[in-house]
Amino acid sequence: MFTLIAIGAGSAYLYSVAAVVFPKLFPTSFRNMSGQLGLYFEAAAVITDLVLLGQVLELKAQSQASGAIRALLGLTPKTARRISADQTDQDVDLKDIQVGDRLRVRPGEKIPTDGVLIQGESSVDTSMVSGEAIPIEKVTDAKVTGGTINGTGSFVMRTERVGADTLLAQIVKMVTEAERTRAPIQRLADVVASYFVPAVLLSALITFAVWSVYGPQPHYAHALVNAVAVLIIACPCALGLAAPMAIKVGTGRGAKEGVLISNAESLEILEKVDTLVVDKTGTLTEGKPTLTGLICVDGFTDSELLQSTASLENASEHRLAQAILKAAKTNKLTLLKVDGFASVPGKGVRGTIGGRQIAAGNLAFMTDLGVSREPLRLKAEALQKEGATVMYIALGGRFAGLIAVADPIKVSAGEAIKQLKKEGIKVVMVTGDNHITAKAVARKLGIDFEADVLPDKKAAIVKKLQEAGATVAMAGDGVNDAPALAQAHVGIAMGNGTDVAIKTGGVTLVNGDLVGILKARRLSHLTMNNIRENLFFAFFYNALGVPVAAGVLYPAFGILLNPMIAAVAMSISSLSVIANALRLRMVKI
Repeated sequence: MFTLIAIGAGSAYLYSVAAVVFPKLFPTSFRNMSGQLGLYFEAAAVITDLVLLGQVLELKAQSQASGAIRALLGLTPKTARRISADQTDQDVDLKDIQVGDRLRVRPGEKIPTDGVLIQGESSVDTSMVSGEAIPIEKVTDAKVTGGTINGTGSFVMRTERVGADTLLAQIVKMVTEAERTRAPIQRLADVVASYFVPAVLLSALITFAVWSVYGPQPHYAHALVNAVAVLIIACPCALGLAAPMAIKVGTGRGAKEGVLISNAESLEILEKVDTLVVDKTGTLTEGKPTLTGLICVDGFTDSELLQSTASLENASEHRLAQAILKAAKTNKLTLLKVDGFASVPGKGVRGTIGGRQIAAGNLAFMTDLGVSREPLRLKAEALQKEGATVMYIALGGRFAGLIAVADPIKVSAGEAIKQLKKEGIKVVMVTGDNHITAKAVARKLGIDFEADVLPDKKAAIVKKLQEAGATVAMAGDGVNDAPALAQAHVGIAMGNGTDVAIKTGGVTLVNGDLVGILKARRLSHLTMNNIRENLFFAFFYNALGVPVAAGVLYPAFGILLNPMIAAVAMSISSLSVIANALRLRMVKI
C-alpha cells in the first residue's frame, strides 16, 4: 500500500540530496530560468507528515468503529455482592467470584456474571446484549446474563459462568475475531491492487517521459514533480480500507443488536440466501415445553407412568425431558434409580428401573422394541394434530401409555416468517418430530416441512437443497443441528441453544429469535452495499486523480498538481471511505 508513497517521496528526497551534493552533474533541462536547481526537501517532508497525519486520523476513526466492543467490555460491574456461608453479604472483586457462588442483586444494579435466579423475581433489561428493548421478567430458575441491568426487584442468583466463559466475554471474543476475518469480496480488492500498483508505476514512468520530451522548461524538473504526484495520489489506501472498515463497523453494529457474526464470509453470503432451513424445537417454538397429557393403558397408573418416565429422563438433556421432570416435581414424585441408561439418537431413551426395562420415545422406537401402541393410537393422533409431541412409554416390554408435551410457537415467529417470505426467502422446517405434529406447526406458520428426520439426515436435506441450486442458511440450537449448521452456506445458531451449535454457526442470535435472522440479513445487505460504495469511491477517486496528477489539465488550463496537495487528497480519499463505513453505526436494522 505504501510502495507508491515510498517511491514518490523517496525520489523527491534523493533527487534533492543529489542536487545539493553534486549540482554540476545536472544538465540545464533540470534548471530554471536563473540556472538554479529545484529542491524538494520540503515536499518530501510535508508528504510524509501528511501521510502520517492521515494515518492518525484513520486510526482514530477506526477506534470509533470498535466502540461497540469497548461498550460491551464496560458493561460488567467491578464488584459483586456475595452471600457467605453465614448468610452475610460481602462486596468482593468480580475476579474472585467462582462458579456456584450465591450473589445478591439489588434493584437497578448490573448483574455481575452469568447464572440462574434461585430466589426472588424481577424484570431485567437485556437490550445491551440482545437488542431487545422490552425488559424480560425473571423468576426462579430463569437464566440471567452478566452486564444486563436489574429492574425494580431484588433477587439471589447462583453463578454458572465466570470470566472468559460468560456470554459477554464470548460476544467480545466472537466480534473481535470476526473483525480479523476476510470477506470473499476483499479478494477483488487484492486482485485489483496487484495490477493497480504496477500500472501506476508504469503511469508515473510514462508521465516522466512525456513531460521530459514535451513539457515546458525545465523539462526534467516538471517531469519529476508530476511523476511524484502520480505516485502519491494513487496510493491505494482507500482500496485497502474499503472492506475491512465496513466489516469492522458492521460486526460491531450487529453485536449491539444481538446478532453475532463469527466470520466475514458468513456476513457476505447471508445477503444471497434464498432458502432458510429451521429446526422446530427452540427455534420456531419457545423451547419451554410443558406436559399437556398423560394417558395410561389398563394395568398402569398415572403416577407410576410419570414417576418411571421422569426417572428415566433425568439423565437426558432433551427439552421434552425437562418438561416431564418439571411435572414430576410438581406432583412431588420421588425419582427412582435407573441402571443401563442409553440414548438412541432420533428415537428415544431406555434403561432399567428395579429390574424392569423401561423405554420412552417415538413410534419408530416402539416398533424397534416390538411394542404396539394400538390401544391409544387414535388419542395420540388427536394430540399430535393439536401440535403436541407424543412420547410413547413401554414398561417391562409392554406398552404402558403415552405422555403429550406441547411447546408453544414463539409469538414473533409468525411475523418473522412473513417478513422473510416478503424478502423472497423460502422457509423449510426440518424436525425429528412426527409428521402429524410437524404438519400442525407448519400449517400455523404457512411453511414447508420435513418430519421424522433423524439427526444425521438434517445435513443431507440441506445438501439436497444446495444441489438444487439454493443458497441455504440453517437455523438451529441443538447438538443434533450441528452437522446441518456446518453443511449450510451459513449456519445460524440460536443463542439459547447448546455450545456445540453456537460454535458451529457462522451467525449467533443472542435472543434466539427468528427476528434476529431478519436483522442479520439486513445487516449483511447494508454492510455489503457499504463495501461496494467504498470500492466505488476508491476506484473513482484513482481514476480521476491519476490523470490530473499526470498533468492532463495543463495544456488547456495550465493546472498542475503539487505533490503535497496530492498527499492531502490521498488522505482525504481514505478518510471518506472510513466516514462512509462509520455510517453503519447509525443505521436501523
